[in-house]
Amino acid sequence: MNSFQRYITSFWSGLGSLLVGMKTTLKIFFRKKTTECYPENRATLVISDRYRGELVMPHDAENHHKCVACGLCEMNCPNGTIRIESEFVEDENGRKTKILRAYHYDLGSCIFCQLCVKGCPHGAIEFRNTFEHAVFTRSKLVKQLNHPGSSVVKKQ
Repeated sequence: MNSFQRYITSFWSGLGSLLVGMKTTLKIFFRKKTTECYPENRATLVISDRYRGELVMPHDAENHHKCVACGLCEMNCPNGTIRIESEFVEDENGRKTKILRAYHYDLGSCIFCQLCVKGCPHGAIEFRNTFEHAVFTRSKLVKQLNHPGSSVVKKQ
């Protein structure tokens, strides 16, 4: 095969691939658009229940949570997103009990792997599907999950 034949062959090959690309482009151009008009459709927006948007610690009506400050979620976190502050207090029987002082969670460095939720033996934390977390400073993404004055649910 001489150089002229190779040139003609590669020309037709290139033209064929160009036409395949143009066919794909035109097919997608005339397809119905699926763009969401996000700020306008907040009321009708459907977020999947499986979406991991932010870690929360549910509290009941009496401001009780299930966290016993065992630290398993902090140990399971691969990048140190969770930091637990706890202390030992003595009850009326003289026994020392560990209580949670502060549960800090850095949303900005979380990789949403859910190892903390799966590792929690008491089901004290869970992911919610909230997604609006835009802030101007990263320090606002560090949250304290336990509410002020909250305590552990008493076992019955």
